[in-house]
Amino acid sequence: MNINRCDQRVLHALAQGGLIRLFRDACGKVIEVECLNRDGWRLSPFDIEDFKRLKRRRLISSRASGPYRITRLGLAAVRPQLDNCL
Repeated sequence: MNINRCDQRVLHALAQGGLIRLFRDACGKVIEVECLNRDGWRLSPFDIEDFKRLKRRRLISSRASGPYRITRLGLAAVRPQLDNCL
């Protein structure tokens, strides 16, 4: 699967225990997303379009209305890296 550099960085952070948190307005529409690594640091170049692309490819999913985490398909797609620096 062809995955760009930003998506690889996000998937790598999720594979190490990170999560994606959504913020919704009063109508339930997603207005902001943030990707946090396992230490609680925010990945800055991550926006709604990146979230939709990962979700459409089924690389991330949410269970029981929890935060979004990496799926097995996402784990298979991510390249192994020693750290998040690409």
